[in-house]
Amino acid sequence: MTSKADSQTQHRHFGAERRRFIGAMGALGASSFLGAGDALAQRFVLRPEVFGRMFPRLDAFFGDRPSRGLNAALVELGKRGGVLDAGDRLPASGSAADQAQAAINLIVDPALNVNNPNNTTHTAGTTFMGQFMDHDMTFDQTSALGEETDPEDSPNTRSPTLDLDSVYLGGPRRAPHLYGFEGSRVKLKVGFGGLFEDLPRNAQGVAIIGDPRNDENLMLAGLHAAFLLFHNEAVDYVKARHRRWDDDEVFEEAQRLTRWHYQWMIVHEFVPLFIGQALTDQILHNGRRFYRPRVAFMPVEFQGAAYRFGHTMIRPSYRANRVGNPGTDPGAPNFFGMVFDPAGEGQADPVDLRGGVRRPRRFIGWETFFDFGLLEVGSSALAVKPNKIIDARISTPMFLLPTQTIAGFETGQPVSLPARNLLRGVTWSLPSGQKIAREIDAEPVEVPQFRDFGFNLHRSTPLWAYCLHEGFALAGGLTLGPVGGTIVGEVIIGLLELDRNAYLNADRGWKPTLPQRSGQVTGEFRMVDFLTFAGVQPQAGRSPN
Repeated sequence: MTSKADSQTQHRHFGAERRRFIGAMGALGASSFLGAGDALAQRFVLRPEVFGRMFPRLDAFFGDRPSRGLNAALVELGKRGGVLDAGDRLPASGSAADQAQAAINLIVDPALNVNNPNNTTHTAGTTFMGQFMDHDMTFDQTSALGEETDPEDSPNTRSPTLDLDSVYLGGPRRAPHLYGFEGSRVKLKVGFGGLFEDLPRNAQGVAIIGDPRNDENLMLAGLHAAFLLFHNEAVDYVKARHRRWDDDEVFEEAQRLTRWHYQWMIVHEFVPLFIGQALTDQILHNGRRFYRPRVAFMPVEFQGAAYRFGHTMIRPSYRANRVGNPGTDPGAPNFFGMVFDPAGEGQADPVDLRGGVRRPRRFIGWETFFDFGLLEVGSSALAVKPNKIIDARISTPMFLLPTQTIAGFETGQPVSLPARNLLRGVTWSLPSGQKIAREIDAEPVEVPQFRDFGFNLHRSTPLWAYCLHEGFALAGGLTLGPVGGTIVGEVIIGLLELDRNAYLNADRGWKPTLPQRSGQVTGEFRMVDFLTFAGVQPQAGRSPN
């Protein structure tokens, strides 16, 4: 009988031999149907329900197998207080007053942002829209952290599309627990009970949604609730214009409008923020060069590394809203909080911004997260706040994740998000960023701060960390660089082009048909328009100007 260790070793060597074989075949030159190496690679990535590789010919950043001590070095590299820690000033104690004051200081005091600079071309909500998109297209629930795993053996429990399956979960017939009736109209359930909307929850406070990860933090929960409301508004919009349509017809059209306006924002607003307008236009107009499957699948280079660039954009603290706190709290009536803090563990109304709890103040005022043009009270400064630049410095709370936010957490695993991301590069045997740079004809960069950790990590850098450093070194931290941008841009646009129901495939010339904030239909649509149509925009009675 073969032991588990022997089986893993055989699997590992099979994967390495397969990548070498694909590389050798690719070296034979192009054929009329893709190139021998690429054509062979397709045989291993044609299943949308499992993960695959975007660069199957490239060896792992650690070579054929991890050296002894590599995982420990990666954990050391990703620890709190290490080279990736931005060193944000955390609260002096777990008291609500100290928590709120520390959160305020990290937002308003420029001296506290020197090691963790703001990205003034992004707003704070960009981070969470990116996280929402991630949860819409990828979910790995089986691979072991830091243990080599073949992607083809790991199911992706989200559809590799941007079709809002995390919201709809197959529709009313397949997921009736997510739906209810308003009169004769089928709508998604929305929870209330705070000052404003929340996710629907059961008696234990557990969110009743298509993906539990969308209740990880208050901002993401609020965004998911906005999508529920947007769809419900679309139901009314469609019914008012097609009174003779039955419920199924109305639902399907409302769903299409919701999906296509979401996809339009991804292509026209968020992908350019992630990778830059020039690279976005190049991929859209000249085609994808490296992500070219016939059937959509989720590459581990994207899921396990490049798309995790959003982790460096997270602020240590946020203002959740401007009306949620009683007058005795620091900063009142504004509700400020650290994104995560251990002091919030087990609290009925946590001092931080973790999800999973319904209380009157726990809702989002979107004027902090997207630019509605509103000003701070008594000031000429805009109410909207920026996120952080793309660089190899991560906000300190990300090294102290609450275990409830880690899917499949096991005792003994690191709670540092950077350490987990670095170990994920071992799980998927990901190539180094430098190898991919050479593969796409980009100039590789070294990561000098990794020099002291051995294993040649400064020149053979785990892909996640490489994408962060590359973005800072080559794009000033405003966008991803060539490697990260190519992976993120080609995969997101590719998923839309490969989905027969997405607007880029079904009707590439389509433009938004719903009204913008002004009430006019212009063929444009942005996140502030989306939130306005959903009815969660800042306004009198929701959040003061």
